[in-house]
Amino acid sequence: MQLRHAAAAAAVVLSLSLFLLPSTTNAHNITRILAKYPEFSTFSHYLTVTQLAPEINRRETITVCAVDNAGMADLLSKHLTIGAIKNVLSLHVLLDYFDAKKLHQITDGTALAATIFQATGSAPGSTGFVNITDLKGGKVGFSPQDNGGGVSATFVKTVQAIPYNISVIQISAILPSPEAEAPAPGPSEMNLTALMSAHGCKVFAETLLANPAEQTFESNVQSGLTVFCPGDDAMKSFMPKFKNLSADGKQSLLEYHGMPIYQSLSGLRSSNGLTNSLATDGAKKYDFTVQNDGTDVTIKTKIVTAKIVNTLIDEQPLAIYELDKVLMPKELFKSALPPSPAPAPAPEADAESPKKAPKKHKSPPAPAAPSDSPADAPDGDVADQTADNASVRFNGGRFGAVILSLWFVFLQM
Repeated sequence: MQLRHAAAAAAVVLSLSLFLLPSTTNAHNITRILAKYPEFSTFSHYLTVTQLAPEINRRETITVCAVDNAGMADLLSKHLTIGAIKNVLSLHVLLDYFDAKKLHQITDGTALAATIFQATGSAPGSTGFVNITDLKGGKVGFSPQDNGGGVSATFVKTVQAIPYNISVIQISAILPSPEAEAPAPGPSEMNLTALMSAHGCKVFAETLLANPAEQTFESNVQSGLTVFCPGDDAMKSFMPKFKNLSADGKQSLLEYHGMPIYQSLSGLRSSNGLTNSLATDGAKKYDFTVQNDGTDVTIKTKIVTAKIVNTLIDEQPLAIYELDKVLMPKELFKSALPPSPAPAPAPEADAESPKKAPKKHKSPPAPAAPSDSPADAPDGDVADQTADNASVRFNGGRFGAVILSLWFVFLQM
């Protein structure tokens, strides 16, 4: 009997624990993590300055190889441009999860990890990869692909790990890379169409080059420009529609893929809403909506919703993002707009009967609606009511678990 009582009590405690347990999330903030460790203050500062921090925060299954202030001093003594510093630090962000245990259990003693430097397309060839080697004596070595194979830094300690979301580790020194340290040209010195052509938007770039819209893009770089270039597959399938547009229509469509301001990816996430484009001109609205979809950023028109699938460059005053679809403005594709629902037909008046209708028995009055009927429900936004209902169902489920456990207690007593 005592065992039964003990088991019942344990069930109650477990249920109450589940009821009170707060919900968790996989979100992480790299600068908040590093803020607890003053020795990484310079590294954290430059993650913010180079806008790598938001890129790290939006990714999952990632490893940040942090370097202390002394190691960062060695890097800063080289007097690199901000663009070059960004490339070097992006080489320290691995697109895989490595904690201390995994580092010491690498299959065959070595692994090749891709980095953000490789993912952005700024690294030529395979220079954006890092070799990780399990050395003798319990040490783990790190070396960029373009460093001749020698070990450049070693694992020092785990700073923080959230399996298998983010691992922040300390390595002994900055990873040297001639390609990453090469002076990065300023955005104003870059050839926009060449940059797009080299990173999956060649068809859009060639189309832009053959149109006066190219000058509109170029003239906005200095003051700030954000470009949404459709990928090659999307642009190829759209070309028949593009060729049917007038000359003005073609220019407007191309300019519709640009914003006359610079917006980083984190900025796009935090400034959702209606936005003007380079094609906007007085009565010609040519606007679209920037909207988050989970961790993705989407660009919505009245006709199509496109998703940002790649970042070609994100360095003030220029940002170029690849889309999975071509943006179609309603001003040029009105026929593609979804049809408006037809109005309900007005009720027809009863035809006047030539004969007097026979008298009918009156039906008894309908009973009054109960106070909790849908007709008496408070007015309000449907989405809010749905959210509230979901919340009630969620909390009700936990409460139900507690009640069932208490019932189980009484059965056992």
